[in-house]
Amino acid sequence: MTSKIKVDNIADQDDNNIINESGDVITVGAAGDTVAVAGNIVKSNALQASDGGNIVSQSGTTITIGASGDTISLASGANQSGFGRAGSVNWQTTIKTSTFTAASGEGYFCNTNGGAFTLNLPSSPSVGDIVAFADYDSSFGSNNLTIGRGGSNIQGSAADVVLTNSGMSMTVVYADATKGWIVVADGDLANKDASPEFVSGSGGSESTSGDYKIHSFTGPGTFTITNAGNTGGSNKIDYMVVAGGGGGGGEDGGGGGGGGGGYRESQRPDAAPLYTASPLHTNTSLEGLAAAAYPIVVGGGGTGAPGSSPTSTGPRGVNGSNSSFSSITSAGGGGGGGGSSTPSGNIRAGAAGGSGGGGSRSGGAGGAGNTPPVSPAQGNNGGAAGGAGNCGGGGGGAGAVGASAGTPSNGGGNGGAGTTTNITGSALNFSGGGGGNSESAGPRGTGGIGGGGAGAGNPGAPPLTAGPGGTNEGGGGGGIDTNGSSGNAGNGGSGRVIIRYKFQ
Repeated sequence: MTSKIKVDNIADQDDNNIINESGDVITVGAAGDTVAVAGNIVKSNALQASDGGNIVSQSGTTITIGASGDTISLASGANQSGFGRAGSVNWQTTIKTSTFTAASGEGYFCNTNGGAFTLNLPSSPSVGDIVAFADYDSSFGSNNLTIGRGGSNIQGSAADVVLTNSGMSMTVVYADATKGWIVVADGDLANKDASPEFVSGSGGSESTSGDYKIHSFTGPGTFTITNAGNTGGSNKIDYMVVAGGGGGGGEDGGGGGGGGGGYRESQRPDAAPLYTASPLHTNTSLEGLAAAAYPIVVGGGGTGAPGSSPTSTGPRGVNGSNSSFSSITSAGGGGGGGGSSTPSGNIRAGAAGGSGGGGSRSGGAGGAGNTPPVSPAQGNNGGAAGGAGNCGGGGGGAGAVGASAGTPSNGGGNGGAGTTTNITGSALNFSGGGGGNSESAGPRGTGGIGGGGAGAGNPGAPPLTAGPGGTNEGGGGGGIDTNGSSGNAGNGGSGRVIIRYKFQ
């Protein structure tokens, strides 16, 4: 038989309400109580108010609190447990200033003013786990907070997330193994800005072009980011990195020209107005770099081969040195090929590099460009030696391969053309290949636009000296004939690094 107890409220021995009804509103517990789902206290299939409305009823293993049209509420100040999380967190009173692991159900104030650190999410989360965090002093833009995924996905991606926007606050909930942690409140992992911020920094020779600031380095230095910016303003940095050019080679019969230094450049596609970038540029800028000091390496040019007698080995030119900024490295240009006709067969190819050096004498191959390979390519191959007069090939340039020797009129190969950019607001040329030497009466190889040095001629086709690569242009040096040229092969030119970003 079904039993029913009809009351408006149930109180404990201290006269505190456990359950009471007023109209259609049912209140469970009193102020200060914790309402928990636990063992049976009153054994009945139904507990009703005096008007016959159900307060609690049971059918099989299903327990229903309240009836249709009722409002279930906790008394003011009462807490619940056993019904699952209510979607909130308990904010911790200790401000976090260094790397830590979060716990489900907790919120954290993170202060990165003293330096960037990592908040690691729980490593073995359950569905419904919840974590919140907030930028305590609006410092995420200058010192980033990294959200470590703890082995689970974040927004479906198996990668940590670096927060670069100041003033962020965010709540994430673990959904499942596929999506992992998902943002449910107060933020967007891709774009959450308190206010627009722009990159600011210092170092090198500084100038401006409209809303863009430019830092030019002609030697080693440091670029210091003092504000990383955010996506509401700008956090992208463009670059041009040119390595040192290769030195020219020496050969009894025609040394090869040095290769131009490797050339790499970026231009953000949303830059307004767009400047005329090199055809070699990429649209992928450096984005979200932390506020920190970044070493700038400007590579020197390689040494040209020394002049020597025909019976001595005319050495290959020395490769230029690499230039670098952040994750971007450009390779030094390859040295021009060198060798000697005595002993027989001592013939050397041009060296590989950002652009390859030209080959020496008859049959010397040009060196490979774009070594090591990057995309877009940072340079081109050097030209092969050859011709009736055993002339040297031209060094490769950033914009074109070095010309093979022997055409026209048994001349040395011309250096490959470099490339042009307006990254500073004015047209600048870089990374031309050096010209190959002419042994016979044919013309010496000319240097490629962008600082390539001309090759030397011989007594039948002066001048007898080779040209150096352009300083801070990354040009390759010209090659020489060790039998009759005056002086040494041309040294490669040093490189340059230019940084550009929107600052307002």
